[in-house]
Amino acid sequence: MDEKDMKILEILMKDGRKSYTEIAKILETSETSVRKRIKRMEEEGIIKGYKAEIDPAKIGYNVVALTGFDTNPEDFLSVARKLCEFEEVKKVWTSTGDHMIMTEIWARDGKELSEILFDKLGKIKGIKKICPAIILEQLK
Repeated sequence: MDEKDMKILEILMKDGRKSYTEIAKILETSETSVRKRIKRMEEEGIIKGYKAEIDPAKIGYNVVALTGFDTNPEDFLSVARKLCEFEEVKKVWTSTGDHMIMTEIWARDGKELSEILFDKLGKIKGIKKICPAIILEQLK
């Protein structure tokens, strides 16, 4: 990884749809060079993929909750894997700190969030505590 690789990553993190030609112009290098660098970074697993960033509210999900889960130690990994199976759970992280597992959950409203948390996820074997925090506004 050199300075050009890092700059390519910075550009792609801001706009994953930026073309090789556009990146080459910014870096004042050839399109072929950019193409080869990106291909290498993909093969090495540095670039894991490309995806669209969605505004949940624009597609009807008016409640986004970052939710911490605490589990029995022996159930930690099975709970984390089980949480990954639910469509409403958009992201799952294992963590240190206040909670063992953190998730991002999308819901249409507060009632649906409550149903997701307590009627679906709360029934997973090994969960001891659920701590949701509703996001009011994303600033960055």
